[in-house]
Amino acid sequence: MFKKAKVDSEPVIEVRNLVKNFGGRRVLNGVNLKIYKGEVMVIMGGSGCGKSTLLRHIIGILKPDSGQVLIEGKDINSLKARELDKIRLKIGMLFQSGGLLDYMTIKENIALPLTEHTNLDKNVIDIIVNLKLSMVNMRGMGHLLPSEISGGMKKRAGLARAIAHDPSYVFYDEPTAGLDPVVAGVIDKMILDFSKKLSVTSVVVTHEMQSVFRIASRIAMLHMGEIVEVGTPRQIKASKSKLVQQFITGSPDGPISFSQLGDDYLTELTKK
Repeated sequence: MFKKAKVDSEPVIEVRNLVKNFGGRRVLNGVNLKIYKGEVMVIMGGSGCGKSTLLRHIIGILKPDSGQVLIEGKDINSLKARELDKIRLKIGMLFQSGGLLDYMTIKENIALPLTEHTNLDKNVIDIIVNLKLSMVNMRGMGHLLPSEISGGMKKRAGLARAIAHDPSYVFYDEPTAGLDPVVAGVIDKMILDFSKKLSVTSVVVTHEMQSVFRIASRIAMLHMGEIVEVGTPRQIKASKSKLVQQFITGSPDGPISFSQLGDDYLTELTKK
């Protein structure tokens, strides 16, 4: 069972009253969230509810209209470029698609954070890359291009790149999206293993309920741009909120109506 975070300690990441608008539409509406060292915080919610937007604010890709994001007590939006870069060097990111560069081999993709941000000797980088490939069960595949491997392997290679520089924080954007249940289970196990073995703080954005309850030490539910509940998996399962219960059970009946579903969700429906 995953070790619980010490919630009585100071958070390593804190979101305070975060507000973001796009084209007159409020995507984040006063979000508050505390994330503690060593935990796996899962942010769940329907497509288009603002999960990925929140994640992009936490890693500093987007700037809020108001509110703050603090990492290790520092407001990242008030930092100078050099100071922000130092914070970002502590962060690893697994993108929904894997985010691999098509023209680079798997090995070159994994080595990229090390070649760009360190002065390590090439031989040392090769050793690190091979170690990370082994950690995601892809030893001997570093010479392949992203186009030559499966979707699940791309996620695993992306995960190897995310942990290449031994970050303090790893962020996952829909890590099991589009994967079959067995491969999704493998990715979930790797997230847990890395969180324990590498002592990292993990933030996972997903709406895959099996994954949520398999990996989370705490869960935050985001709905219509607001955090509506935060708790352990046991607390979330026992929640008296009809909104939370509707989401975790997948019921079509409840306070979440079709008209409230995000634009991303509606767009996906039109593609099917």
